[in-house]
Amino acid sequence: MEFLTEYGLFLAKVITFVVAAVVVISMVVSATQKEKGEAEDDGELQVRKLNETYRKLKESIQSRLMSDQERKAWSKVKKKKDKLKKKAGKAKKAEGEGAGASPARIYVLDFDGDIKASDTEPLRRAVSAVLSVAEPGKDEVVIRLESGGGLVHSYGLAAAQLDRIRNKGIHLTACVDKVAASGGYMMACVADRIVASPFAILGSIGVVAQLPNFHRLLKKNSVDFEVLTAGEHKRTMTVFGENTDKGRQKFLEDLDDTHNLFKDYVSERRPNVDINAVATGDIWFGQRALEVNLIDEIKTSDEYLIEACDKADVVSVTFQRKKKLPEKLGLATSSALEHTVWKVLSAFRNQKIQ
Repeated sequence: MEFLTEYGLFLAKVITFVVAAVVVISMVVSATQKEKGEAEDDGELQVRKLNETYRKLKESIQSRLMSDQERKAWSKVKKKKDKLKKKAGKAKKAEGEGAGASPARIYVLDFDGDIKASDTEPLRRAVSAVLSVAEPGKDEVVIRLESGGGLVHSYGLAAAQLDRIRNKGIHLTACVDKVAASGGYMMACVADRIVASPFAILGSIGVVAQLPNFHRLLKKNSVDFEVLTAGEHKRTMTVFGENTDKGRQKFLEDLDDTHNLFKDYVSERRPNVDINAVATGDIWFGQRALEVNLIDEIKTSDEYLIEACDKADVVSVTFQRKKKLPEKLGLATSSALEHTVWKVLSAFRNQKIQ
């Protein structure tokens, strides 16, 4: 028993030493990175040609449906065609370089939104990269969008990233397979064309604020809570203080103003929409959304992109953030916990939308 106690104490000391050493190393590395100004180089751009991905899927199932003899014959023909295609591609490329021509491209971006619109930074990087090479009037950008909305200012910035694409004169298409509601629809409506699956959830053009108040609980337990402000409307509603009718009225006015800004934003980008009919906070499923002009076509993103592969080079562009040392060593517990909480809240909000 004494041996086990001493061993436990020794093990605790070792663990404490290791954890302390890792923390110190992490702090040193982080400080070094800041000194080197690596804030803008904390990730990498990943580019993947989707034409090849869909082609391989098709060829994989074709080959498995053949007999061994048929597969061998098919493989020989395929190799011959690939060789000729590669040769023709090189000749076309050489000819195109001389004439200044290049094939039309469709750049595919992804946005998976939570309440904070955390994907905005990777989206910003991807948009900047695409705009540096995309040709107005020729190329297209497709945003595969999934979000039930969230914080107004966060989704306002995310939508502004998509506005950059349209401002450059590049055609923008939004594909929604599951949900683009509230802030998610704010982003989707920026697109020249919105394509959604039959049961995708769209709309929810409204504003909501929820605030618990513990004033009566504190008062019951003889606990005073004071809110001191400079400025009449600095704090209209409070969690622990006593809320007044005047404060509530001001808060509602702010919500109405935000709602009006939201409606104006949608109306400007979707002029065919009867904004007073759809800006009630209601949601519409795909087919119903088409009937009220919230979308332009019923189709899944896979359908849209597979068809696009027949007419252009379809390229997926994503920005992957590099994991920092503390994350790699498992010391990013608080960050992971926060991310989980926001995910749960997002899922809860999506359930409410449904």
